[in-house]
Amino acid sequence: MIQRIQSVFLLIVAILTGVLPFFLNLWVDIDGKEVFANNEMIISISFYASAVLAIWALVSFKNRKNQFVINRLNIILNVILLGFFVYRSLNLSGEASVSEKGIGMLIPVFSVVFLVLANRAIKKDEDLVKSVDRLR
Repeated sequence: MIQRIQSVFLLIVAILTGVLPFFLNLWVDIDGKEVFANNEMIISISFYASAVLAIWALVSFKNRKNQFVINRLNIILNVILLGFFVYRSLNLSGEASVSEKGIGMLIPVFSVVFLVLANRAIKKDEDLVKSVDRLR
């Protein structure tokens, strides 16, 4: 059901993680070369997995509990990806590899925010259905 707000949030997450990391740079090397998600295999697989999980949660709208669990897995994946970015940017001292951080490093932060908003809306729907079932 695309008219639910969590579907909109999940669609935003799918676009954020499936499209934007390949157009926005993650960081700039010392040589001035911009690094995108498709330059690093692990990062691109993580972004694709996050997009697939968001689309999977989007199409499993009939099973709200399953949708909630898929979103939690996606949140964990994005937090791991964010941790990798923080490690990569802070661990290398003396401008060894990362010269300038790009806007693409913030994509997991926005994804986690939208996934949390989607989970809150799913929880609200589940509570509404439970309250209606009690009245029967």
